Amino acid sequence: MSVLKVTFSILCLASASFCSAAEPTKTADWQATFTKFNAKGTLVISDERVKPATSQVFNPERAKQRMSPASTFKIPHSLMALDAGALKDEFQVFRWDGVERSFAGHNQDQNLRSAMRTSAIWVYEIFAKQIGEKRAGEYLQKIGYGNANPSADKGTYWVDGKLAISAEEQIAFLQKLYLNQLPFAKEHQLLVKDMMVNEAGKDWILRAKTGWEGRFGWWVGYVEWPTGPVFFALNIDTPDRLADLYKREAIVRDVLVSMGALPAPTETN
Repeated sequence: MSVLKVTFSILCLASASFCSAAEPTKTADWQATFTKFNAKGTLVISDERVKPATSQVFNPERAKQRMSPASTFKIPHSLMALDAGALKDEFQVFRWDGVERSFAGHNQDQNLRSAMRTSAIWVYEIFAKQIGEKRAGEYLQKIGYGNANPSADKGTYWVDGKLAISAEEQIAFLQKLYLNQLPFAKEHQLLVKDMMVNEAGKDWILRAKTGWEGRFGWWVGYVEWPTGPVFFALNIDTPDRLADLYKREAIVRDVLVSMGALPAPTETN
């Protein structure tokens, strides 16, 4: 066996995502779905149920554009907080400060799970303060997260600041998380993935996180199947703000169902 073949075999064993990403990304024709929901944006899907994996993208130019991660950053931020000791464990309670916020779910005591589920930004502001900008930058560099810039002139760096990531980079990050290959304790990666569970069936699990900057919104995650995961990263413009938020999941679900990557919703009488 040649040295090249041996090297490739070693790389395959070390990283399943490396080998499964051999197929070039294809431009997808999902315009009908975006039109149905009157939305502008991009969607990247990497289907690793087949080997080699197939990767498709709608609006390739936007898929490369870095944007604020908003609350999708709670995925790596939770890992950073756990690693830095900004909280003892997932059960630690953070007492509500009494400040009324626009989302009712934020106006109560929180633990890590509830803060992730409701996107309680005030809990993650506590984590950011304890971690500090310097250490946050080191974490972001280590995991290769977007532009790795945790600075902000005002507000939070992952919503109002300079941190930015593309849809393509979101996929790459999720692939590492799926394989427990991020530079964090395995038990922390498993915990965060457990907190990402949105829905599950007999033989599949949907793990995902929404995000909203105000002008645009995200839905990123993956569907686990026995044959392999299907990763997705969507961002769309939200000119009608709250009225547009349902479109994030609706568009992705529509496409995933068409691919057989999610079961079709069952109709209820």
